Amino acid sequence: MTYHPRSPSWIVVSVGGLVAFLIFASWVLLSYSPIGASVHEYFHRVDNFEELDLSVSQINETSIDVNLNERLNLINETSNPTMSSSLSTDTNTEHNDTTSNSHCDLYHGNWIHDPSGPLYTNNSCPVLTQMQNCQGNGRPDKDYENWRWKPFKCDLPRFDPKKFLELMRGKTLAFIGDSVARNQMESMLCILWQVEVPKNRGNRNMLRYYFRSTSVMIVRIWSSWLVKVTSEPFGFAPAGVDKLHLDAPDEKLMEYIPTFDVIVLSSGHWFAKQSVYILNNEIVGGQLWWPDKSQPMKVNNIEAYQISVETILTAFLTHPNYTGLTILRTYSPDHYEGGAWNTGGSCTGKVKPLTIEHKVKNEFTDIMHEKQINGFNLAIKKARNRSKLRLMDITDAFQYRHDGHPGPYRSPDPNKITKPGPDGRAPPQDCLHWCMPGPVDTWNELVFETIRREYNSQR
Repeated sequence: MTYHPRSPSWIVVSVGGLVAFLIFASWVLLSYSPIGASVHEYFHRVDNFEELDLSVSQINETSIDVNLNERLNLINETSNPTMSSSLSTDTNTEHNDTTSNSHCDLYHGNWIHDPSGPLYTNNSCPVLTQMQNCQGNGRPDKDYENWRWKPFKCDLPRFDPKKFLELMRGKTLAFIGDSVARNQMESMLCILWQVEVPKNRGNRNMLRYYFRSTSVMIVRIWSSWLVKVTSEPFGFAPAGVDKLHLDAPDEKLMEYIPTFDVIVLSSGHWFAKQSVYILNNEIVGGQLWWPDKSQPMKVNNIEAYQISVETILTAFLTHPNYTGLTILRTYSPDHYEGGAWNTGGSCTGKVKPLTIEHKVKNEFTDIMHEKQINGFNLAIKKARNRSKLRLMDITDAFQYRHDGHPGPYRSPDPNKITKPGPDGRAPPQDCLHWCMPGPVDTWNELVFETIRREYNSQR
């Protein structure tokens, strides 16, 4: 069986469905009160996300990553929530490499059923975060593990961990970003763990796993926004609220990047968290924070995301001592239905990829993807002659994988609630991160193929 995410018969939301959505959205917006800092408190209470993450990664991550996709609120604040531009020629050139057997576009294709299954199990990977251990947490189905991505005009090779370690001999691969970056890094470790047990050389600033046979290092650095963040008072913004300096990269990671050969970046979901936006040393906007309602914000969270992407990529591409390959993985979609993460949204019972006939356009995911691409293109234009930047455009393909999230199976608690209550309200669940093993392993197959193409082109 094959599902076709891209085909001439693109799904169009019906007029009746749109009207129903607008009525629902209006009701939610009228009754909705911004939660701000309570996002952290809510997820800390129901999941102990922070403790679980720290116990596995041994990184000092002082904030937790949650599904901060309060879609209705964000779309309402976005001045133009429609797609306004297409990918530039630069972008297409960058992620359609021209080495041997690499003219093929990896990002347009199908999800095909593959009964051979994943490269590891939840029991064969000791670094798997419990929240993503769907089978260990009691998920009753597992066919979501048996779907592989197939580009239309070529094959995406199955990940070969021995070949990957040999390809990366003596090099360092770093995953930088939020907890979705952690999700991908742990997938990579789980795959490589099947052929060699690495040595943990990490500390509180950087998680590092060393594979002795090839001197390969896998690194993870937490950076939720990828730009400079402070909590001290600034102008009329009080202490305690995160201030994002949108035109300055995250200082703590910039000192490390000269030692990296490949960097995979992940960001986006934290731009729904309460924060203040600073640009050119001036407060220009905020998310879930703007005390002067009489004055319009110059920058909302969607525009802030684009600026942050341009800032970090430009910083990498113009760094005098960084010559590595940077891979920007595009925005990872969530699949909350019937509400947001905190208003009864659910992905319970999803056991197969969506078909083209049933895909529903996600305006928030689309606009975040567009802004990310815009930032990518602007960074390339600033450093065209030095660009070693690749776009790993997974967003559309993964909008079909509503089956790949933990849903209510994010805890080993045998008494956890997994079904809607008498009032029909779904239990708290995770429809943002990805089960392991599961669809997230495809991201690392794409990383492997991207690195292979890059290194082959240098020979």
